[in-house]
Amino acid sequence: MAGGRGTRLMPLTKNRPKPMVEVLGRPVIDYVKDAMVSAGLSEIIVTTGYQGDQLVSHVDTWEISSRVNQENTPMGTAGSVRLLSGELDETFVVGSGDSVASFDIQDLVSAHRKSGAKVTMALWEVEDPTEFGIVGLSNHQGGQIDSSLKEGYITKFKEKPEASEAFSNLINAGLYVIEPEVMDLVPEGEKYDFSKQLFPEILSRGWPMYAKTVNGIWFDVGHPFELHKAQMALIEKRNELPFPMPPGEVLPDGSFISESASVSGHISRSIIFSGASVNGAVVNSVVMSNSRINGVSESSVVGEGSVIDSRILRCVIGNNKHIIIDLEDDKR
Repeated sequence: MAGGRGTRLMPLTKNRPKPMVEVLGRPVIDYVKDAMVSAGLSEIIVTTGYQGDQLVSHVDTWEISSRVNQENTPMGTAGSVRLLSGELDETFVVGSGDSVASFDIQDLVSAHRKSGAKVTMALWEVEDPTEFGIVGLSNHQGGQIDSSLKEGYITKFKEKPEASEAFSNLINAGLYVIEPEVMDLVPEGEKYDFSKQLFPEILSRGWPMYAKTVNGIWFDVGHPFELHKAQMALIEKRNELPFPMPPGEVLPDGSFISESASVSGHISRSIIFSGASVNGAVVNSVVMSNSRINGVSESSVVGEGSVIDSRILRCVIGNNKHIIIDLEDDKR
């Protein structure tokens, strides 16, 4: 699924779809694609709408049978998959193309087959579940919630609970194993959502849904500042990654400098993309390709080809911008 506009990532998504935003020099969508290839899936279809032409060109480079299905109008997560119902005649996997996800999908498929579920969901454990959709599990279908379980039958969902309402710290990681008959529940030609509409409908019908907490890597990069968090975590786990790091240098503090970047100034806990140059100071920031930092970037994200000749703090700078005055607090 790669049809979202990525509005919270603006202005970084002004001229590209969210799945094509780069994380450690790779488009976000490539992380879940690689996990699917490792699981032995035979074909990948990318459903998209917003600026889908870029995805068509990128998917053409994949070394697996793959193609893009372009939506004329936004159909929602389940609605976009419903458009493919004529081709989905066996168990299939649905993943979000706008999250950094790298874990064992084949293990999830095995759990799905053993459980006899109609849908099996990948879960991720978080410390603070209040910003996510949480999932309650039971040892058997329709049973009481057991908050100690990491795997089991889904009993209840709740979107963004208050801390006092959180019956679980397991969240929907946006990857599902689904039986074809499930898609018959999605109204044809209507915008329809997996988590808000389809999954509650499945539970209300008493159909079994299963879930398992996955190990590996998962990050939602819905906000620009999460790009920094995700990339710093990937750098920290670089020896465990199922793919090579891009050419460059990892500093003792976890900063990464691309091989073709130039740094004569100060950097701390930051990621400097290819072709970028730092003559000033960069702290807790992401500096994308071909940008120049002559001033100070602190806790910020600087888009491609931009020039910072001042001080920015907690800002998101779009592509090809020239900043000559000091900016603070999420200026975009």
